[in-house]
Amino acid sequence: MAMITDPLESLDSYLAFFDQQALPALRHTVRELQAMRDKEDEINGRSVAALVLSDPLMTLKVLIHIETHRRARQNHDITTIERAIMMMGISPFLREFSATPTIEEQLAGHPKALVGVLRVIGCARRASRYARDWAVLRHDLDVDEITVAALLFEATEILCWLFAPGLTQNVYAMQRAEPGLRSSTAQRMVFNVSAKELQLALVHHWHLPELLVSMMNVKYIDNPRVRTVQLASNLARHSAHGWDDAAIPDDLSAIESLLRIGREHLLTRVGAPHEAVERLLAAGGRADGALPLL
Repeated sequence: MAMITDPLESLDSYLAFFDQQALPALRHTVRELQAMRDKEDEINGRSVAALVLSDPLMTLKVLIHIETHRRARQNHDITTIERAIMMMGISPFLREFSATPTIEEQLAGHPKALVGVLRVIGCARRASRYARDWAVLRHDLDVDEITVAALLFEATEILCWLFAPGLTQNVYAMQRAEPGLRSSTAQRMVFNVSAKELQLALVHHWHLPELLVSMMNVKYIDNPRVRTVQLASNLARHSAHGWDDAAIPDDLSAIESLLRIGREHLLTRVGAPHEAVERLLAAGGRADGALPLL
């Protein structure tokens, strides 16, 4: 697989680059799919979907494949992984995706980048769990779609670690040297585009379902589903290195407003560690401080 070692000139250049790349997935995901081929009669679509949904890039790969092979008579979007598997059939699905290249192979010569991408994947998994729980609590009708949108919310950062590890490390180095530097500013300085700009361009280029795309677009932050995805991603990212991050009180305040629950109940639902609960209960926070400025 090719690597980007110098910034490309434009969004279109990045789109053209990613058009030529086979997206990898976690080695564990690929091995489990291969193992499932040996016992197809014993598994069902739900178990396959659960495996895919533990891996943001495999999830993205499946959605792109479904859209690319969309049938002329198909007049509705496939927005969940379980529906995608039902549409393809378990045997064809396993046959198609069990030969996927792996993230570990892609980054064999870049150990720091592998650590970075696994960290982002861990955050994406946690964000998807938060978003799913909150969507259920809100009695949303599109729980599965919200789960997928949260899982994919940071997909472009994963792609940047995979295909431009050196440039991505430069972004982080700039932010360490200048702690107040915004991620989007550092990304534009290094890549010529921000991760969010690239992500929106990619999901439209890949023709992902509009329902999922809209949930990842902060332009619609007034929509409770979009806030669910945004806030789940925020809390997962901010708590990744511990629950003493200065942004967490604002996150909690915004989530309380979204879910209409008290902080003690919320801290229990998100699994905050016991030693942090008393401090976070007294920490206050501004709900608008957790939401993007438009």
